[in-house]
Amino acid sequence: MGLFSLTQELAIDLGTANTIIISNGKIVVDEPSIVAVDQHSGKLVAIGNQARQMHGKTHQNIKTIRPLKDGVIADFNAAELMLRGMIKKVNFSGHLFNPSLRMVICIPSGSTNVEIRAVRDSAEHAGGREVSMIYEPMAAALGAGLDVEAPEGHMVIDIGGGTTEIACISLGGIVCSESINVAGDVFTEDIQSYVRQQHNIRIGERTAEDIKIAVGAAVSELDEEPEDYVVTGPNILTALPSTLTLSYSEIAYSLEKSLVKIDAAVMKVLEMVPPELYADVVKNGVYLAGGGALIRGLDKRLHDKTNLPFHIAEDPLRAVVRGTGIALKNINKFSFLMR
Repeated sequence: MGLFSLTQELAIDLGTANTIIISNGKIVVDEPSIVAVDQHSGKLVAIGNQARQMHGKTHQNIKTIRPLKDGVIADFNAAELMLRGMIKKVNFSGHLFNPSLRMVICIPSGSTNVEIRAVRDSAEHAGGREVSMIYEPMAAALGAGLDVEAPEGHMVIDIGGGTTEIACISLGGIVCSESINVAGDVFTEDIQSYVRQQHNIRIGERTAEDIKIAVGAAVSELDEEPEDYVVTGPNILTALPSTLTLSYSEIAYSLEKSLVKIDAAVMKVLEMVPPELYADVVKNGVYLAGGGALIRGLDKRLHDKTNLPFHIAEDPLRAVVRGTGIALKNINKFSFLMR
């Protein structure tokens, strides 16, 4: 990048839970998708990790907002503030002026035209000169190292924060797909309500998230058992502090009703896959990406349900943004990018 090079390229995974930005093939921003705003002036107080530390701990002058819900922009103004702030964190060293930005952003495959428009407008207001879009399952497949343009069927499941995307891909296009609003955030809510109903203890969203990461599981019997997690919170009945030890099998039980919905969505897509591509999927297996792929035993559970081989993409949290970065490098070659 020269001193006067006028275009900077960014690949952005604008996720419900995390926003990741790649520039020059390197991850330059990886922060939670959350902003803290001054209630009176509407000014930005903090974004990303700083704002997440404030989440659930603010006073009346500051409120924390998660701009995306279920994979789409719920608060347009906050999304724009967040995108601007994240882009500012990218160090455009070697540039005398702010460069014009070419962006590729990934979006859920079930997005409506209005939702796509909202992402495009946010990106343009945050400084994007050329904005292209890529569907998340396509980005996840690229990030998992699959040849998406081959005349061969590949199946990808991307479990993010707001949506679970299941798609069969062939010849650079999505053959059939399903997008459901059951993903990481719903798992977090399940854990919160389970602890409240079964143990009469109130816990916050951040604590529930920590429990999910520490002992989250999709099956009640694992070969490698994680250590139990100790959580403290107020008892709903007495308001006195209570301490509770949670095991992974309890969490698997609490997530069951949401996991059943993912099982059903996978079966629905498998029913739609054309027979020739089905044979490819059986041979190649199904790739799991996104933060939800890190839930212990999920691949085993899905394998038991479908008899298909399941593979977890390497570094599943970043598979989608890696794929978006590959799409950015080949921006003129890939026909599936939406301009």
